[in-house]
Amino acid sequence: MSEYGKLENIPTFLTVVAAALIRQDGRFLLQKRPPGKDHAGLWEFPGGKVEAGETPAGALVREIKEELQLDLIRHNSIPAGFAESNRENVRVPIVILLYICRSWLGEPEPVPGAEIGWFSVAEAGRLEMPPLDGALLKQIAARTDLSLMP
Repeated sequence: MSEYGKLENIPTFLTVVAAALIRQDGRFLLQKRPPGKDHAGLWEFPGGKVEAGETPAGALVREIKEELQLDLIRHNSIPAGFAESNRENVRVPIVILLYICRSWLGEPEPVPGAEIGWFSVAEAGRLEMPPLDGALLKQIAARTDLSLMP
């Protein structure tokens, strides 16, 4: 029996999906983390946890609908990168899968009390972000050949 034959030997981590919702002008949507949550007040890509039995793409569609009232065009959501937490000093390691989304139905309507904004890569580079979202932003900047410098 392999070392993965026992349940306790299966690697565990929290899978999170995030969307880089990019408008035609190149600006993308970020949301501010609510009070009472880890990294409260910092800006992040919208998204959330993949639930048991969900695919990452399915979780992305659900999370964006819940958080922003947007309907993603699933086949237009393209995997773009990922970031992972360091296994040290965390309860459960996190892996965030980032998708680039260039088309959706509706206008973003955040949940009551939430704050959103559309930013260029340079503007977003000056915002306070959780470490993993900062890593994703650098991947977006590299992918689109935009500079993080003002």
